[in-house]
Amino acid sequence: MSTPDPVYNAVTVGAFFARHAEALHMEQLNHSAAGMEREIREPTLNRPGLALAGFYSYFAEKRVQVFGSAELSYLNSLSTVEAQSRCRALCERPIPCVVMARGAEPPAYLIGEAAAAGVAVFISSMVTMNFLNAATLALSQDFAPTKSEYGSMVDILGVGTLIRGSSGIGKSECVLGLLERGHSLVSDDITRYRAIEGRELIGTSPDLTRHHMEVRGLGVINVMSIFGVGSVRLEKRLDLVVTLRDWEEMEEVDRTGLDQDYYDVLGVSVPHVTIPVRMGRDLARLVEVAALDQKLKSMGHHSALEFNERLVQIMRGNQK
Repeated sequence: MSTPDPVYNAVTVGAFFARHAEALHMEQLNHSAAGMEREIREPTLNRPGLALAGFYSYFAEKRVQVFGSAELSYLNSLSTVEAQSRCRALCERPIPCVVMARGAEPPAYLIGEAAAAGVAVFISSMVTMNFLNAATLALSQDFAPTKSEYGSMVDILGVGTLIRGSSGIGKSECVLGLLERGHSLVSDDITRYRAIEGRELIGTSPDLTRHHMEVRGLGVINVMSIFGVGSVRLEKRLDLVVTLRDWEEMEEVDRTGLDQDYYDVLGVSVPHVTIPVRMGRDLARLVEVAALDQKLKSMGHHSALEFNERLVQIMRGNQK
C-alpha cells in the first residue's frame, strides 16, 4: 500500500515575504500585489531545471521555484523565443512564486511571462544552496502545527517545563518561587506550542500576555520589570510537563520514580511528572528538583534505576 502524501496548511506568498524577506535577503522585482495572494502548499522548495526542459510528469508545482546559475545558464543556451516559451509554460502552472538566487537579474522575458500569469518574482543575494537551506527552515516553522496548552512554562536551567494544574492549585505561586530562584518565564497561564518536524515542541507566549503574569490578589504584574530582563524568555523547547494535583485527589502517589509517564502534545511524547499538593509543601523547590532530575535523565543518569540496581545487588549478595 502506498503512503499518502502529507497534508499541509497553506502559507501565502505575501505572508512568507513579510516574515522572512530580511533574513533571506529577498526583494520583490515586480512591485505589485499580483501573485502575493498565491499559496505555498508545501514547506520546501524546488529548482525547476527539468520543468524548463519540458518534463512536467513529476513537477513540484506547490513549492517555491528557485532559479540558480544552472537554470539561468540553461535558458541562456536557448534561443530567446524558445527560452520565453519555456518560461511561459512554467508560469502557466499554479506555482506560488519565483526566486532568483545569487542576486542574478532574471531575463526580461521571464519577468514578462510571470507578470502576465500573475506570478510574483523575487531576487535574493544569497548563494543558491544557502537560500534553499534557510528558506526550508523558515517554511518548516511557518507550516509547523500549533496547539495551545493551559499552563505556565518556565525555563529551569535549560529545562523547558510546563506547569499544569486546576485553577487555584498554586501554579502562580510556584512560578513566582522559581523566578525568585533565578529561572525564566516563557509564558503564563496559556502556552502556545509548535511541533518542529514532529520531533520537538517549541513553546512561546501569546503576544498580549508576553512577560506578564496574573497573580490572585495582586493582579497582572510585569515579570521583566520586577525580576529583570533575565527573568523572561521569548521561546523554549518543552522538555518536561509537571501536573500539580491535590493530594486528596490522588489514588496512589509514586514513591520510587521507576515508571516514566508521558504527556502527548501534537503527537510528541514529553516526560510527565505529577506532584501532589498539600499545605506546607515547597512546590517551587519540588518542580525545580523534578526539572534537574529530568536533566540528569537526558544525560543518561536515572537516579531511581541506579538506586534500584544497587538495591538488587545488595539483596543478591545477602542471599549468597
